[in-house]
Amino acid sequence: MAAISLRKVERTAPGLVSLYKAAAVSLEHHGLADEEAAVYLVVDYSGSMRRYFKDGSVQALADRVLGLSAHLDDDGRVPVFFFSTDIDAQAEIAIENHHGRIERIVANLGHMGRTNYHWAMDAVIDHYLESGATAPALVVFQTDGGPSSKLAAERYVCKAARLPLFWQFIGFGDPQSRQFDFLRKLDELAVPDFRPVDNAGFFHVGADPLRVTDAELYDRLLGEFPHWLRAARARGIVQVAATN
Repeated sequence: MAAISLRKVERTAPGLVSLYKAAAVSLEHHGLADEEAAVYLVVDYSGSMRRYFKDGSVQALADRVLGLSAHLDDDGRVPVFFFSTDIDAQAEIAIENHHGRIERIVANLGHMGRTNYHWAMDAVIDHYLESGATAPALVVFQTDGGPSSKLAAERYVCKAARLPLFWQFIGFGDPQSRQFDFLRKLDELAVPDFRPVDNAGFFHVGADPLRVTDAELYDRLLGEFPHWLRAARARGIVQVAATN
């Protein structure tokens, strides 16, 4: 059963109804209809991201993530972290005030800096641990390029592999760009040489993310998550739900 009902979404966020329905189809397809998970969104606020804030691509991603979260979590809210050289903002999006939420947050931010993944990863880990959550977490991590500190990002992915967190990286921009070479490498880090389970995935949505359909985005967001869940449960990283 969905954590938040369709009726509630229709009443409080009619603009998310189609996303909610599309997410339900993908969750069923991937065998995740009965799963619970905390959902996070991490957004790249580096200088090269300006066009994606302006054309609504980041807001669209936030809405899609919220539509997915409504099935996996019960509070109708998604913590969102903006990063560049450091952490630029920590906020949340909620079903009742999602419209234009990204623009309102960004309006209060300052200079768009460089790209450092590890500070955002550290902030998400801290938030998850401090929340006291027992469900696993799906972290949707959006960026349009590789990090300034590749070694730090790799270390965080490896260390976080012992936590119930799955990092789904999404690339905005030219899929042929060498900027994404690091994320492809990160996606393929050896198990168990570098990490106990494969806790990260990567895909790109091209230079125009708005052209990607809701169905395609959800299928790609969820493509590797169930494989990680099985492996993490087998290793005791994710708790196995008690049965009556």
